[in-house]
Order: sequence, then C-alpha cells, then structure tokens
Amino acid sequence: MYKIRIFGFVIFAFLFEACSSVSSIQQEIKSTMNSQQKAWNAGDLVGFMNGYWESDSLRFLGKDGVTLGWKSSLERYQRSYPSREKMGTLRFEELRIEVLNGKNAYVDGRWNLFRSSDTLSGHFTLLWKRINGRWVIVSDHSS
Repeated sequence: MYKIRIFGFVIFAFLFEACSSVSSIQQEIKSTMNSQQKAWNAGDLVGFMNGYWESDSLRFLGKDGVTLGWKSSLERYQRSYPSREKMGTLRFEELRIEVLNGKNAYVDGRWNLFRSSDTLSGHFTLLWKRINGRWVIVSDHSS
C-alpha cells in the first residue's frame, strides 16, 4: 500500500509540473505578444520585431508570398507601414496557444488594425520555438 501511495504521489507531482510548465509557456508567449502590440501601437517596428527570431531562417508568409529573414521581414513592415498613421492601432484577439512540447508552440488568432481611414483585420498562425532560453516566432503566416 505504501508503494502505491508513493507511486500515486510521483504521478501527481509529474502531472502538476507538466500543467504548470504549459501554463508558464502560454503566459510567456502572451506577454511577448502584448509587448509586440504595445511596440506597434507606439510606432516602434524594431520593438515589434523583438518577438521574432533574429535569424535569416525566419519565415513570414503573407499576401505577397514568402519573406525570409528577420531583416527582410522588418524591411517589409517598414515599406508597408511607413508612418504612424499607416500603422494604426493593433489588437490581437481570439488567441489560441497550443504548447506542443517544452521547445515548440503553435499560436493562432486574429489581428485587427484600426486606422483613422479604415480598419483591417485577418488571421495568423505562428510557430514559436524556445531558442537560447527565449520563446520567439520562427514562422508567421498572416492573412
């Protein structure tokens, strides 16, 4: 009976730790996305890009096709949103964060861009990886 209790306790502790890890990963990703949203809304595209993997292997898929690399993605944003007025106010909604394991996560949701002249919106899917102790977006498909 003693062994069964110990075994049960070990299983409970393992499951509790796994749930805590998933929750903390989801919170870290949400926090990064909140920081990205704040940076965008302050007109800071470089700050917005801090959520992305600073690598030539970063992939961005949008209406114009595939953009490879952090620098190329930043330049694409700078061309598309050359002024604070064009940037508008960004809001992420309907976030669904699925932690695949301790090093990968999948996020989908909706983006809204409120500008004085119009409102744009669409959906996104993001692949996140834990690289050098930090969760970063390695692939972004936004439409």
